[in-house]
Amino acid sequence: MGYVIVEYQISERHACRLVELARSTHRYQSRKADRDAALRMRLKELAAKHMRFGYRPLTAMLVRSGMRANHKRVYRLYREEGLAMRIRQRRRIRRNGTVTSPAAMKPNQRWSIDFVSDCVSSGNVIRMLTIVDDYTRECPAIEIDTSLGGLRVRRQERPHSSLGYLPPSEFARTRAESQV
Repeated sequence: MGYVIVEYQISERHACRLVELARSTHRYQSRKADRDAALRMRLKELAAKHMRFGYRPLTAMLVRSGMRANHKRVYRLYREEGLAMRIRQRRRIRRNGTVTSPAAMKPNQRWSIDFVSDCVSSGNVIRMLTIVDDYTRECPAIEIDTSLGGLRVRRQERPHSSLGYLPPSEFARTRAESQV
C-alpha cells in the first residue's frame, strides 16, 4: 500500500478508501514478536536441555517456572523453531544378495505352513492353518476353527511324524490297502 501512496502521490486516506481498507488496519504493527521473544528463548533452552521432550512437557515446565504459556502458543513456537521430535526410522538390515533355500528334492524334506482366513455365509470368520509338503504339494493337514491361537498351533503334532514319516500319498495308499 505504501508503494501506491508514493507512486501515485495520493494520501493514505484516499488509498485506503480505494481498496476499502480501514486506516487503522493499514497502520497496525504486530507486537507478537516482542511478546513471544522471551518465551521463544526459554523454550529453546529447555528443548536443548531436554531433547526427548515434546511440546506438552515443555509447556508444563514453562508454566511451573512462572511464564504465562498456553499449550497452543507453545506448540506454534515449538513448530516455528523446528523443535519437533523426529520419528526414529527403523534400521533396515541390508543384504548383499538374496539367499534362497534350495528346492526340496524328495518328499518330506521341507514343509510349509500358512494361515488362511475366509468368511462364511453367516458372516463369521474362519481361520485355517494349512500344512503343505513342498515337494509333492500335498496338504496332509488343515486345522480349521474360528480362532487359532499361537499356543494351540505350537502344540500341534507335526503331520509327517504322525504319518510314520511317510509321504501323504504313500500313507494314504498303505491305509487303503490295509482297509481291504
